[in-house]
Amino acid sequence: MPLPRQAVSAPGKVFLAGGYLVLDRAYTALVFGLDARIHAIIEPLPTSPGVTLSEIIVKSPQFRDASWTYGYRLALDGGGIDITQLRVDALSELHRNPFLDTTLSFVLSYVATIASPTFQPASITIFADNDYYTKPNSDEPPTNAAQQRRFFDFQVPLWEAHKTGLGSSAALVTAVTAALLVHYLPEGSFSLTNEADRKRLHNLAQAAHCAAQGKVGSGFDVASAVYGSCLYRRFSPSLLESLGTSGSPDFGARLKALVEESSHASTWNTEIKKSAVAIPKGIRLVMCDVDCGSQTPGMVKKVLAWRKENPDVANKLWSELQSCNEDLATKLKDIEEGRLSDYGALTSCIGKIRSHIREMSRLSAVPIEPPAQTHLLDACSNVPGVIGGVVPGAGGYDAIVLLIKDDEQVVSELRRLLAGWKGVKDETDGVTIGKVSVLGVREEMQGVRVENVKQYEWET
Repeated sequence: MPLPRQAVSAPGKVFLAGGYLVLDRAYTALVFGLDARIHAIIEPLPTSPGVTLSEIIVKSPQFRDASWTYGYRLALDGGGIDITQLRVDALSELHRNPFLDTTLSFVLSYVATIASPTFQPASITIFADNDYYTKPNSDEPPTNAAQQRRFFDFQVPLWEAHKTGLGSSAALVTAVTAALLVHYLPEGSFSLTNEADRKRLHNLAQAAHCAAQGKVGSGFDVASAVYGSCLYRRFSPSLLESLGTSGSPDFGARLKALVEESSHASTWNTEIKKSAVAIPKGIRLVMCDVDCGSQTPGMVKKVLAWRKENPDVANKLWSELQSCNEDLATKLKDIEEGRLSDYGALTSCIGKIRSHIREMSRLSAVPIEPPAQTHLLDACSNVPGVIGGVVPGAGGYDAIVLLIKDDEQVVSELRRLLAGWKGVKDETDGVTIGKVSVLGVREEMQGVRVENVKQYEWET
């Protein structure tokens, strides 16, 4: 019987507090999910009578030339499922999508250890909510059809689109992993509403995402894509050291043990606490896209090198930052639960966090909160109703995040300020912030979820 058409989505993220600290298990991070989501719609791939295919087609209609056709086969010696991109031309070879390649290989390899390794061919359509990418400037008015569509046509190839830093790769891996598990695992054996199954999804998505990016990251972005807003402590990188590569002998068995934590060596020591975070009623989170951008991996390497060379100074500063970050989480919960009503306490706490971050910037010579962003944050913080803000995550020039009173008048005042924003040139690196715009996103407590597939009929 053909499998039904289904859809899932996973949220983006914003790293409110704990950038750099999250790389060390001694510290935690305050991560908020965002209501901007990556959506994956999966359905059987139609074939002619008597024709058998071993293909999965993935397409992203919002971008030019964003279609990938994959073949799959069972690898030798328990190596899982080999994935091969079919119909490869010079352009697609140059712009491969390792996150799709790796996710398909890992998820199908895992499913093959539980169910039949023979998969029905499938089609996956991926949509990104519009705030994941900076919208292109266009003088052409939208057509009536375009006005009715939920998802923006970005008019460029995926590799030319400018990301706004909401965690698109982690949300993509999580959504596609969930869609494949929901689609291919036997009925009744997997549900996104079951906590044990959600943990399996988390473990598998973490493994695939780390393999796709070529390194073991902290995993906070996948955790928020699966669980939504949370207080997060990373897993030990050693967990993934013995997994090996897809296709290697017994890869399928090792992956299953890791995902299902069926041995002591594969027990995940991640801490994900949803109850520890909250955005109180009356407060909302706002993100502003800064049209500039920074190279996060290079910044992280420099900060870690500075910490290694100056352990006493760095560890003292990190401990102070951890204390401030914990204080921020506590104050948000206190307001949520009625123990505190003073937003000024939040403003003070955010100010201390920014002061420590600027000190880290100065000592490490890394632009975590560069002067141009300081100028922007200070100006936004002076808008009535703005509680405070930071440069999220690893910092740099990508974006800023603000906590504000949940009032459209405050958002309107921010838009008015930023509409005519004149960036200040940073004399240290010559960077000038360009266009700054308020994104239409806000906090999202819920993580990955099944969606009503009918809502996408107009789009597909």
